[in-house]
Amino acid sequence: MNRRHFLSASALAGTWSLLPPLARAQGANGDLRVAVIGLNGRGRGLASEVVRSRGARLVALCDADSAVLDRVAEGFAKDNVTTTKYIDYRKLCDDKDIDAVVIATPNHTHALIAITAAAHGKHSYVEKPVSHNVWEGRQLAKAADKYKVIIQHGFQRRSEKSWEEALAWIAGGEIGKMTLARGLCYKPRGSIGKVGTPANPPSTVDYNLWSGPREIIPVPRSKFHYDWHWQLLYGNGDLGNQGPHQLDVCRWAIGDPALPAAVVSAGGRLGYEDDGDCANTQIVWYDYKPVPILFEVRGLKTDGFRGQGIGNILECEGGWVSGGHNPNSAAYDKDGKKIRDFSGGGGHIQNFVDAVKAGEIAPGRGAESGHLSSALAHIGNISWQLGSTAEPAAVASAMPHASAVDAFERMAAHLEENGVDLAKTPVTLGPMLSLDPAAERFTGSRAEEANALLKGSYRDEFKIDV
Repeated sequence: MNRRHFLSASALAGTWSLLPPLARAQGANGDLRVAVIGLNGRGRGLASEVVRSRGARLVALCDADSAVLDRVAEGFAKDNVTTTKYIDYRKLCDDKDIDAVVIATPNHTHALIAITAAAHGKHSYVEKPVSHNVWEGRQLAKAADKYKVIIQHGFQRRSEKSWEEALAWIAGGEIGKMTLARGLCYKPRGSIGKVGTPANPPSTVDYNLWSGPREIIPVPRSKFHYDWHWQLLYGNGDLGNQGPHQLDVCRWAIGDPALPAAVVSAGGRLGYEDDGDCANTQIVWYDYKPVPILFEVRGLKTDGFRGQGIGNILECEGGWVSGGHNPNSAAYDKDGKKIRDFSGGGGHIQNFVDAVKAGEIAPGRGAESGHLSSALAHIGNISWQLGSTAEPAAVASAMPHASAVDAFERMAAHLEENGVDLAKTPVTLGPMLSLDPAAERFTGSRAEEANALLKGSYRDEFKIDV
């Protein structure tokens, strides 16, 4: 937002925040009037969830690609759901007949759009990760407080009864104290190819809006939509794509702390050469006490670990609890015998609608928690980005815990099975970076380099100002 637009938005938000919650969040018939921004993929599904939600109406759709926008709007029209169409999210935020937005755009515009909506008095549901970098995630949390709006993250496990019951069961000491919170993203991804000469965006895309805060450059990939995930200018790799779901469960399991005391990552983009610049194979160690977090990403063909491919394994003294990217989990004793099942889902979008109408949100579903779980992915990537290639023995010796050593050794065996010769294409070992969790800044060795990566670049037209 430019300064003039921001000041007018701030004035509006100040007036809006004086209204009682229900007055801020009801259109005709008392329904929450919702717009979905970003419709290619996840956004289309979220729009359908809005339609199915009690007390909400889908009233508007927005996408920087007019072809995507028209296609999705036509689909809803066939189901007798009439919506107003917007190309520019800023014009949508000016619409006083919209109470809340659901954001499923590329990562680099998540926080920007949510903060713009907040400044206009609108509530937001923000898909994962809620930010593209640590700094703007903190600005998002500040905006929720400043403008007195509900901002909910898109980590659906927080609305599922199965995980709530499982974590309460662990806390009761049924299988002893927790010793490690493990997250897994074993999600094979193919190469995105190489474009050679950078290309133009599709003719239906408003590339200025799509680029948002980032500089407008020729498209550095062959597939415009989705493959931005694997380019750090816009995405965060699978550590910041699928990963935040499982990182959020890890944080939840160990008591929802702030950032860890230290982080180290090792991995690489291995198995092919393409236009991606993020790791497709990665381990990250987060130094929390007394229970650390260990995360693993595998983007090549792989088997699961203890029956999980995409999910969590919460290790305890007398066994573990594991569950996938779904509303089911189970407890096992130390010999691997199942001793209890946990099941039961929940409506994450419905919880958002209900929170807006009630004027309050459970802390674990709010902007602060969403920021911290997303930030875990960001700081893991920062360690990796500052790394250099290393021999396997050096990587193993740099790991701070036996579980991390084991994870690397299994990763090396996995890469060998996929034809990756670590002598020819070695792993990148990042530095162990210390943090001040309260300040959300790096300290000690390499801190200046690492802190430079906490914030992205912002063009004047799309600056974030909270």
